[in-house]
Amino acid sequence: MNNLNSRVKLNNGIEMPVVGLGVFQVEDGQIVIDSVKAAIKNGYRSIDTAAIYGNEEGVGQGIKEAIEENGISREDLFITSKVWNADLGYQSTLDAFELSLKKLGLDYLDLYLIHWPVEGKYIESWKALETLYKTGKVKAIGMSNFQIHHLQDVLEIAEIKPMVNQVELHPLLSQVELRNFLKENSIQVEAWAPLMQGQLFENETLLKIAKAHDKSIAQIVLRWHLQNEIVIIPKSVKEHRIQENANIFDFELTTEEMKTIDTLNQNHRVGPDPDNFDF
Repeated sequence: MNNLNSRVKLNNGIEMPVVGLGVFQVEDGQIVIDSVKAAIKNGYRSIDTAAIYGNEEGVGQGIKEAIEENGISREDLFITSKVWNADLGYQSTLDAFELSLKKLGLDYLDLYLIHWPVEGKYIESWKALETLYKTGKVKAIGMSNFQIHHLQDVLEIAEIKPMVNQVELHPLLSQVELRNFLKENSIQVEAWAPLMQGQLFENETLLKIAKAHDKSIAQIVLRWHLQNEIVIIPKSVKEHRIQENANIFDFELTTEEMKTIDTLNQNHRVGPDPDNFDF
């Protein structure tokens, strides 16, 4: 993981960028178009969206314009979307996938995820993801917000092993037990809200480490993720922040600094608990 082009190999051999742009809560239209274009112009190759974000059309337009303007090909990019809770089930997942693909204006996705583990529904959706994978319309499949027991349910019936689990993960919610389970099962962990939606920026411990490296707290936290082999998708709509979030390959945290950051864990979430959510 020595530059923005660094990738991790998933359990099916597909390579996934270690850093991407997340577009959760980014308004559809020009704002998201410009964010996607700024990211790709600055070297990002991974964009993460979801049906429920309501911005797949803008993301697709941003991808289209960025490809034209930067002389890159679709194959250089890694595009992720997710099936929403209301569409879980076998046929409804297949239909939701086709709609996402159409909105994005793409022929295939690189990664498609089940967004939340809605009880009684995610197994049928997993079977739908396996069908999509077998057709080649998606290069990798996985889930988001799945706890160990949800993953065990899927692994019991899966013909195809999940490749990615995207979860809330940051120094105050370090998810060590889940990360160990994923590693044992060759499933890549990916962090959403890696910066805890900005709630870490006043942390004194992180500030001290940031000053020692002449970096921002955001850069320290993102570096902590990378050194823990966690894929990250920090969100920003400002180009200078998009650049800053990618400027994390010219320094390394010491073993002691990594341990210090590990001690910040409080199992504290900014998002819903996957065992107790209602949407």
